[in-house]
Amino acid sequence: MRKTHSILPAGLRGICLVVLLLMGVAVVEKAQGQAPPPQPPPAQDQTAPDAGGPGGDSGVIALPKKKEAPADTPPPAPDVPKIKNPEGLPPVSLHVDVSEVTVDVGVLLEKTHQFVPGLKPNNFKVYEDGVEQKVTGFKRTEAPITALVICEFAATSYTMIYDMRNAAMAFTQQLRPQDYVALMTFDMRTQILTDFTQDKRQFQEAIMSLRIPGFSETNVFDALYEGIDRMERIEGRKYIILIASGRDSFSKLTLDKILKKVKESKDITIFTISTGGGMRAMTEGRMGMRNQMRDIDFLQADNEMKTFASLTGGASYFPRFQGEYPDIFSEINRNIRSKYELVYHPTNTKLDGTFRKLRVELVDDEGQPLHIQDEKHKPLKYDIIAREGYNARRQVE
Repeated sequence: MRKTHSILPAGLRGICLVVLLLMGVAVVEKAQGQAPPPQPPPAQDQTAPDAGGPGGDSGVIALPKKKEAPADTPPPAPDVPKIKNPEGLPPVSLHVDVSEVTVDVGVLLEKTHQFVPGLKPNNFKVYEDGVEQKVTGFKRTEAPITALVICEFAATSYTMIYDMRNAAMAFTQQLRPQDYVALMTFDMRTQILTDFTQDKRQFQEAIMSLRIPGFSETNVFDALYEGIDRMERIEGRKYIILIASGRDSFSKLTLDKILKKVKESKDITIFTISTGGGMRAMTEGRMGMRNQMRDIDFLQADNEMKTFASLTGGASYFPRFQGEYPDIFSEINRNIRSKYELVYHPTNTKLDGTFRKLRVELVDDEGQPLHIQDEKHKPLKYDIIAREGYNARRQVE
């Protein structure tokens, strides 16, 4: 067996062993005499969770001191109406007057549809629910127009789309630079193609963009209701030009509801132009029971279009040829721009929400029905165009 020899002398090895023993004893004593320092508690996570809920618990909760109620708390005040007449102001009368009623009246010759000028205040008599009213204001007006054109654009017949586009373009020829006009289309839903603008070219471009309709439904009741609702937010006299077949196939509203909306409309006159007249003239009463049912639908639609117009003092038209459009819109233009404006304070001052029927008559200086003659003293028949009535809206408390 091979022996290993140390390179240190024997005396030096002994000294090293003694030093190492002393150092080990000192380390052990130090470890036993000193306690380990206390570990701090783990920090609480105060961040909100990813889901966005409340953050973690913050440890100690500090509650605010509860406010002590006063010893003698007065009872709550009784519910009384607010004082409408503050001290220092004159007393307020409880009598409420209905605001003045303005009636636009058009007088057109029956044959030529020419506006009749030169009429005076004493030529007009206004009746509300059969009671004559005193006219306190009178003037002839001719002003810029604000009109919403509502066009039926549905996948029913290309002929009707063709008629609609031609009629709408003919209307633009009557516009003046100061007029405002907007375009709405409808099938089973409505769409605003052009908001109110004085740019006639923009309006015409919107009309020419009507090429491929989306649905075959014709919700004329819903469209007219929405059009009236939009126009009621605009101040002043407004007009709706409804260019449609008049047939309704899918509206959420009933006829009674749309007629109620038309009656209650304020300062809005509706003119209706029917489409598809040429096609109807060629096929009316022919091709069996199915077409006869369609003819009945069209007759009902015609009556509804007439009613929309007459209730608001407008007019309805049923052209069969494209060449009729210029004359139609020329007449509408005269109807819109040339009016006699009558103002009166109604004798019925109740704000009860009822519909008040209006009637306007023309009389001569002796109070007899007015007769108009041409240059040859031949009597001329005339039409008086005015609203059928207005709604006396309830007073808002």
